[in-house]
This record gives sequence, structure tokens and C-alpha cells, in this order.
Amino acid sequence: MRIHLLGCGTPYSTAERFGSSYVVQVGAEYLMFDCGPSTTSKLVQSGLRPTWVDYLFFTHHHFDHDVDYPCFLLSRWNESIGKENELQVFGPTLTEQLTHRLLDEHDGAFAHDWIARINHPLSLNAHTSRGGTLPRKPPIVRAKDVGPGSVFSGSSWEVTAAPAKHVQPWLDSLAYRLDTEDGSVVVTGDTAPCDTVIELARDVDILISLCVGVQEDFDGTAEAEYMSGSTAVAGVAQAAGAKKLVLVHQAHWLDVPGQTERALRDITRIYDGEVVWGRELMAFDA
Repeated sequence: MRIHLLGCGTPYSTAERFGSSYVVQVGAEYLMFDCGPSTTSKLVQSGLRPTWVDYLFFTHHHFDHDVDYPCFLLSRWNESIGKENELQVFGPTLTEQLTHRLLDEHDGAFAHDWIARINHPLSLNAHTSRGGTLPRKPPIVRAKDVGPGSVFSGSSWEVTAAPAKHVQPWLDSLAYRLDTEDGSVVVTGDTAPCDTVIELARDVDILISLCVGVQEDFDGTAEAEYMSGSTAVAGVAQAAGAKKLVLVHQAHWLDVPGQTERALRDITRIYDGEVVWGRELMAFDA
């Protein structure tokens, strides 16, 4: 099992981080969690191809977690030669609606693109040059709204979900757990500390969690009530018994000299496992 950190940021763009996205390779299968800004480009920079990803799981539908979805969908379909597996997409409420609004032949915002490409000789030639056969098929994506509990089982892995505490009732949010023969991973998405995420992460090998800042700098604010800072994420990791904590979704103010160190000092005072400060395009074996 190998983990690729594609997007480690927030809605605030910086040169180092922007949005959320992670890929976990399980054997020959690739599972993506969230699809934030520039995910498709970062995927390729990491040595992966869109056509390799057969499963996509959304934690929630803030733009920093899903705005590259149309780009990923169209890129994956455009590179396809018709022999790839159908993409399966899972996420909380709005996942099916969003997919429909992007690709549907009558209502889709990008229907004009794929309709032109399955008909015009220029695009058909490009498709056959890559090894595709005619007639060229429209994009087919199996999207499904899901909730807590079992989400999907692959050949040697299973994904389950639990509620995360974020911006309900406006958007539903989920955390995901991936269990494989070689280990387990939890992706928290955006969440405040909550029992459901702690239970989902019980004894997990790798906990990929947001850390928006040094806790004492924003305690008492709405951000602390609906997100996780340094001591909050450390408390969740310690309570769950996670073996390794990978920090992502770091806010831009943590780039100020000394702030990363403050956050890490907070975390290591509470959590006694291995800590990794996630950076975009970082990859490691589980």
C-alpha cells in the first residue's frame, strides 16, 4: 500500500498548498479521496495517470475538496481507449447531483465537450491514434450518494464511513476508513474532534488528518468548533490509538517562521506516535 498526498491545503491558495486530495494505491488499484484544486495536474506530477484511478471518495462538497472533479472526469475519459474500468464515485449528498450536472447529455455543463469529441473527425482521430476503437463512447460514471457505514468493498480492501463534524446542516461530511490486507488508513476530511471519527480511526495504521493551525491561536472561535487545530488533532490520534499521524489541510499562517514548529510541539506533547508533516506530492509506503 502506497499513499500519495496530492493536495495538502485549504481554500486559500499558496505556492506550497491548495485544496485536498489523496491517492492510496492498494496493489494494482488506485483509490482517490477528494479532488480539490489542480488534483489532475498533481496526479500526473506524482507519476500517476487519471485512467489508473477507478474509485473516488468525497468527504464533502466544499470547492477545495471537489473543484477539480470536472477536469478529472473529462481527462480520465479523454485518455481512455474504452478498455478501462468504469469510474465509481462515492460521497455524501450532492455527489450524484453534481455528477449529473457536469456530464448529463441534456443538463451537463460539459456535455458540449464530450458530444463534440465523440462526433468530430479531429477528436475521433486522436482517440483511435491512442488505441481506441469506434464508435467512441460517452463518459460513463457510476456516482452514488452514501452515508455512514459500509461504502464499498474491492478485491482486497473495504471502505467504511462515519459522520464528521463540519458545516452541517448545509453540507454533509464524512470521514473514510480503508482497510486492506497490508494495513489501514483513515482520511478525516474537514472535522472538529468527535467520537464518530475517533471510533472510525480506532487502532488505524495511518491517520490523515487536517491541522489548520496552532490551537491556542484560534480557540474560542467558530473555526475551533468546526475544524481541528494542533492539540485537537493530537487528542483524536491519541484517543484512537493511531500508529502514524499525517498532517494535511494546513492553513497558510502555519508557513510563518516558527508556526509549524509550534504546532508540532503541541502535537508531540499529546500524541506519542509517529508524526508526518504532509507536503504536496509527498509519497510513502504504508
